[in-house]
Amino acid sequence: MSEPKYVIAYDIGTTGVKTCVFAISDKIELLASQSEGYKLYVMPHGGAEQDPEEWWAAMRNSTTVVMKKSKIKKEDISGISFCSQMQGVVLVDKDANAVRRAFSYMDQRATEELKEAMGGGIQIAGGNVTKVLKSLKLTGAAPLSVKDPIWKYKWTQKNEPVNFKKVYKWLDVKEYLIARMTGEFVMTHDSAFSTMIYDIKKKNWSREMCDMLGVDMNHLAKIVKSTDKVGELSEKAAEELGLAPGTAVFGGGGDASLIGVGAGAVELGDTHIYQGTSGWVSTVVDSPKVDVNSMIAAIVGAKDGYYNYFAELETAGKCVEWVKDHLALDEIDVYMDKSHNLKRSKGDMETVYTNLFEYMAAVINEVPAGSNGVVFTPWLHGNRCPFEDPNARGMFFNISLDTGKSELIRAVYEGVCFHLRWFLETQDKKVKTSDTIRFVGGGALSDVTCQILADCTGRTVETVESPQNIGSVGAAITIAVGTGIIDDITEAKKLIPASKTFKPNYAYKAVYDRNYKVYTNLYKANKENFAILNG
Repeated sequence: MSEPKYVIAYDIGTTGVKTCVFAISDKIELLASQSEGYKLYVMPHGGAEQDPEEWWAAMRNSTTVVMKKSKIKKEDISGISFCSQMQGVVLVDKDANAVRRAFSYMDQRATEELKEAMGGGIQIAGGNVTKVLKSLKLTGAAPLSVKDPIWKYKWTQKNEPVNFKKVYKWLDVKEYLIARMTGEFVMTHDSAFSTMIYDIKKKNWSREMCDMLGVDMNHLAKIVKSTDKVGELSEKAAEELGLAPGTAVFGGGGDASLIGVGAGAVELGDTHIYQGTSGWVSTVVDSPKVDVNSMIAAIVGAKDGYYNYFAELETAGKCVEWVKDHLALDEIDVYMDKSHNLKRSKGDMETVYTNLFEYMAAVINEVPAGSNGVVFTPWLHGNRCPFEDPNARGMFFNISLDTGKSELIRAVYEGVCFHLRWFLETQDKKVKTSDTIRFVGGGALSDVTCQILADCTGRTVETVESPQNIGSVGAAITIAVGTGIIDDITEAKKLIPASKTFKPNYAYKAVYDRNYKVYTNLYKANKENFAILNG
């Protein structure tokens, strides 16, 4: 191709936005990126909220930085798109103002609303059999998790009637940002699917589900494709963001849809693993599939007719961040004086590390595989799959007098990988996951993490360039299709080659198989204990 097209992609995560400027031609080139954080408000009784104004402020600040870094004129930006956290609920008025803080996907307050709507009678997978079967038939899934968006909507209706009366539309995270940019109220197919009231055959809102669950269909937005141009940047939004009025805004997609696209895992049977704040295993399939007992469903993908068979862990990289803050920052070999001068001596050699995550990786790489028998469970905010229990929590199991912090930290990395292995094995009961896995997200920046993942799962692991920006790459692909640079989402594969490959070391198989067996037993053995402490 001759002249590249320049685009802006916003990756709206749980704890911050990554804003990227790309040049797209016969490849995707990252010209500039900037991350800006915002808060996750964790509240009593399972509440988890975010302030939409903080999203917008982070976007405004990061856009200013990337435009300056990239040296691209604002008039030369061909399009704006998004990769966003999913299953949030942003209830807005007619002017696209949020009527209350946004519900995060992590919010789990609506236990009573779930029981009232889905309980009673003969039960299957924790719900009324008639309602569950009806849901599966219409939507390809069933709203049986307290974290499903429908229950956040119903919680507001029951507990905040004044706010509920102000509601004009029910939006997800990126859809709120689109409305603020363009004044258009839309929802992409993948976001609509995640509400659990989307008719998977008609590809529209399900009146039957809305009637069954008590949803006002006037609150539902127009459904659009991820690759559709959905509006243009308004004068006001353009001024605030420092961009040109009239810039095309595209639908984009949820992280569960577009991170796989950005990973290059876009063809049938391709499996990718993501490790950011949360984590998941996703396999591309061509028909709706669901495993109700394991809480796995095939969610609508960015490509029409394709689905992502998806299993999610709420806290993956968040566990690594937790262990950094609460164990490593105290001491590992008394290495740190709080000045961020990360040095470590071994023999006559001294190594300087650029950040604490890099330092931790070096430390745990010297601990034997299996963490000398210590096993960690990464359920720091409950768990959804392959078992649903908001009361589940993390634990270190099998600590002895010989256990040190290095073993504990390595056990955290391994525990996350064990859970991802559990996902792969559970998915394999319904579909064939791929032997070679694309691994993306911040976790994929660490070669040590990549190798542990390969060893724990027994799969070949591939990473790509800038794996931490991969959601933005997926968003850029939606603009590439929408503007005709490429014809189809599956063509993304040729633009996104693997950069590193990690083969499993089978010398560690026996110890990992042993620890993994213990890992999968720990929830069953402690379910009652979790309920006593956290119920």
